[in-house]
Amino acid sequence: MTIFQKIIDREIPADIVYETDDVLAFRDIQPVAPVHVLVIPKRPLVRLAAASAEDETLLGKLMTACRIVAEQQGIAEAGYRVVTNNGDWGGQSVDHLHLHVIGGRQLTWPPG
Repeated sequence: MTIFQKIIDREIPADIVYETDDVLAFRDIQPVAPVHVLVIPKRPLVRLAAASAEDETLLGKLMTACRIVAEQQGIAEAGYRVVTNNGDWGGQSVDHLHLHVIGGRQLTWPPG
């Protein structure tokens, strides 16, 4: 069981900012910007590379949740970044698909 599943199951606390039947969004405990929220599916999906055609609706809900979180956090108009890390070499640290909504300051590319 991943730490994200424990957050979904309310076994460990998190600063939840958005929730639907399918999606949960909460503040990252190691933020890289003033706004750093993780958006995860409630149904376990290890990574984007593990998604199938049957996951298209869920993936769309995750992207919509990112937009809503950005609006709620007041970063939608100025701009923000949505990132997902895929696998070990992609920097994925938890084996549960998660999208980072990052903003609240000027971001640079490529990231450091």
